[in-house]
Order: sequence, then structure tokens, then C-alpha cells
Amino acid sequence: MKREDYLTWDEYFMAVAKLSAMRSKDPSTQVGACIVDKNNRILSMGYNGTPNGYNDDDFPWGREGATLDKKYVYVVHAELNAILNYRGSRKDLEGAKIYVDLFPCNECAKAIVQCGIKEIIYVSDKYAEDDPWVASKKILDECGVTYRHFGDEGKEIKISI
Repeated sequence: MKREDYLTWDEYFMAVAKLSAMRSKDPSTQVGACIVDKNNRILSMGYNGTPNGYNDDDFPWGREGATLDKKYVYVVHAELNAILNYRGSRKDLEGAKIYVDLFPCNECAKAIVQCGIKEIIYVSDKYAEDDPWVASKKILDECGVTYRHFGDEGKEIKISI
């Protein structure tokens, strides 16, 4: 008789996203993303971090101070990193799903729409009331990208090493 307590596809891919988040050097928010095609094959992964070539030690990881002294104008979000990390054919992204810890901001929503991803599975929507995330939902709704909260069914994914 086979095991009954194995991971569902959603649990598996969210675990991959959470594992990717563990690569982030951001001291306050670690986000991972995993893009999966229609056949449940992983296409790409990403996490929030510095642009290629930017020394992590010199990066302004702070959340307070002048705009140019904070991380927000520099950091590459996990979703965008996963999209940019993909090296296959663009057509493979069409109809794909993206698993992510944190609901995408408006900038990531635009990138998700442009590359053809059609579903977002997320864990947290802690910025739901902030303008960039309100705009994100408007963009996604208008462009036919669905999104759903992970955890409504299934178990919570925790990874410790």
C-alpha cells in the first residue's frame, strides 16, 4: 500500500519556493518563487536579493532613512528574479503557475502578466491594503491571471535545516 501523507504538488512547489527564500540575504523579509509549467515541471526559481554584480556587503539593506539609503529601490523581487532566471523558450511560461511566499507587488504583477504566467499561489498578502498591492490585483484581474491563497487546503510548509 502506498504512503498517504506525501506532499501534494502545491505543497511540493511551495516548499521549493520557501527553500529558495532561504538564499535571500535580506535581514527582514525573505521571499522565494518557483515557476511551474502545465505538466508540473519546475521552470525557474528566484529569491529577493541584490542585482547581479552588486556586492551584498555594500547593499543598503535598511528599511528606514532616505530613499536612496533603503533597499526598496534596489532589490530584485523573487518573482522577477524567477522570470529573469528562466533560460528556456518564452512559450513555456505561457499558462504557467508561480508559487511565492508574498503576494506580488504591482511591478511583479506586470512582469507576470507580460511573460504569460496565468496563476499565482501565495502564502501571505500582508500588504493587501497598500496601493502597489491593490494595483497588483487590478492588473491581475483585468489580465485574467488567477491567484489563490496557499494553505486553504493542505498543510503548512516549514523547512528547517
